[in-house]
Amino acid sequence: MLNAVPYATTIEIRDACLCLHVQRAARALARRFDDALRPVGLTNGQFSLLMSLNRPEPPSLGAVAALLAMDRTTLTAALKPLQRRGLAAVETDAADRRGRRLILTDAGRETLRAAVPIWRETHRAVEATLPPPGPDALRAGLESLGALT
Repeated sequence: MLNAVPYATTIEIRDACLCLHVQRAARALARRFDDALRPVGLTNGQFSLLMSLNRPEPPSLGAVAALLAMDRTTLTAALKPLQRRGLAAVETDAADRRGRRLILTDAGRETLRAAVPIWRETHRAVEATLPPPGPDALRAGLESLGALT
């Protein structure tokens, strides 16, 4: 059997690929926050989505999609379970009838109020595991990767 790519290349990519390492870390981090937020009935993605709606004025669909680095279709799908639970609502933009504004409901605010202390404690614990130079350097590095798009 002809092996066009040497096994040594597999090892090289396993050990060096930034995309693979970021994906693995993101999955592990997501599982940790999912487990922590389970008592308030949220996943980490739902927490981030609800938090992105926690603004003085309801944001547009496009603004939230950009913040969360999601396309509008994926965001719309992610909103559905939150809407069914009464945590978020979508309304027509009064200034532009073609646009949509995303509303954090009172129930959504209450859920966030309960979730924030859990997030803070979990976040502190995660940051404490990071080796030097620590969480600020990691955030800066991830931010620079996000700017590649």
